[in-house]
Amino acid sequence: MEDQPSTVIVIDDDEGIRESLGSLLRSVGFQAQLFSAVGEFLRSGRPEGPTCLVLDVRLPGQSGLELQRELAMANYQLPIIFITGHGDIPMSVQAMKSGAIEFLTKPFRDQDLLDAIQLGLARDRANLENERTLAGLRTRFDTLTPREREVMALVVTGRLNKQIAADLGISEITVKVHRGQVMRKMRASSLPDLARMADKLHLAPERSHAP
Repeated sequence: MEDQPSTVIVIDDDEGIRESLGSLLRSVGFQAQLFSAVGEFLRSGRPEGPTCLVLDVRLPGQSGLELQRELAMANYQLPIIFITGHGDIPMSVQAMKSGAIEFLTKPFRDQDLLDAIQLGLARDRANLENERTLAGLRTRFDTLTPREREVMALVVTGRLNKQIAADLGISEITVKVHRGQVMRKMRASSLPDLARMADKLHLAPERSHAP
């Protein structure tokens, strides 16, 4: 993830501000994508690496706040920094409550914007890393047989092999074999490690059992 370039997307209908921000961003090593309206951004697709969105509140057509709501409803995680020449307190409160990194009123200091961008990119980098880790876990979990998945779900709750054997109606030796296969396929180094994986996968026992 560290090797992937960071991209800052700017959506502002003022060409002068777009070009000024683009020059600033490129001068400190960021890739910059500049758009005058929300529709242009939505048609472009998301860059591969860590990304942050610098978004004007008032735009032709769809506003910045409307885009923020749309992205949230689509579970599209993208850190947003709002910039505006017409900000008011209720607007900034709404934006921040909805997860914006910062709400800057023009004219703002370049350093204030860059600080907010660094925070946004760090957050997106962590999100992407978590998504990559989860995708790897799901791929490994998909290699488990249905019985191995049942065993894993029970193992991580702290059930002993003999209890799991009784729960599933199989022998204790068979449970040990399945448990070993689960540890190997999931690449778990210990039971706590496996439990952390199960927690990330939101795995729960499929069968009820006595305490």
